[in-house]
Amino acid sequence: MAKNQDEDIEVLEDDTIGAEARVYELGFHLDPELPVEEVKKAYQTIHGAIAAKGTIVAEVEPEKIQLAYTISRQEVAGRRDFNSAYFAWIVYEMSAVDHVEVVAAMRADKAVVRFIDLVTTKDEARHALEVHELMAKAPAPETDGEEALAAELDTALESVVV
Repeated sequence: MAKNQDEDIEVLEDDTIGAEARVYELGFHLDPELPVEEVKKAYQTIHGAIAAKGTIVAEVEPEKIQLAYTISRQEVAGRRDFNSAYFAWIVYEMSAVDHVEVVAAMRADKAVVRFIDLVTTKDEARHALEVHELMAKAPAPETDGEEALAAELDTALESVVV
């Protein structure tokens, strides 16, 4: 161990720090103006970088979504606003040292509009994947509005025995 002269913090000089594998979830938005082939290529690049240094636990490939709010990003040519994006997520297991490299690569990737990286567990990842698959199989909600909901509620209330 060595002491940092500027602060009273002990710094461990041990090669095993960061070697323990953890499970991370990386959710990211890709530029909506990219052609579909470029979206697939950007996703495969991210996926490949993670798979090269870790183990993929669960993933959902990019799908175009409307954003809940506008994301603005300052670029060389000026400010750019995004109201939609291709959203994907990957859950992976790797060492903290390799994880730092993945986060740095995400920051440098110009196709990535925004990303979030969290520590999670394999069980939570599998559950999230199950929920995603169930939501994909669920029928689209009716667009008749409140009248359809009121009719369903009336039917449900009539069948209830008090």
